[in-house]
Amino acid sequence: MSRRCELTGKGPMSGNNVSHAKNRTRRRFLPNLNDVSLQSEMLGRTFKFRISAAALRSVDHRGGLDAYLAKAKDTELSISAQKVKKDIAKAQATAA
Repeated sequence: MSRRCELTGKGPMSGNNVSHAKNRTRRRFLPNLNDVSLQSEMLGRTFKFRISAAALRSVDHRGGLDAYLAKAKDTELSISAQKVKKDIAKAQATAA
């Protein structure tokens, strides 16, 4: 399981630990990932994702999973999130 957000694509960054004596050693900054279940109103079911806390706030801000995925770029989404986005688009096309 990779340390990458399934909705935003955020991953680990690298940087330095800096001591009081200004000694620098390499370190990794890991994203704050959480396992969450998000519900799609269009499909009427829940999906499990491993997303960052910032992505969870963005989903809430945009008004839910359906609205977030409608605006999200396919290059940032994981394969499972792309499938969900495609299913939501199909459901919206048949409903209209």
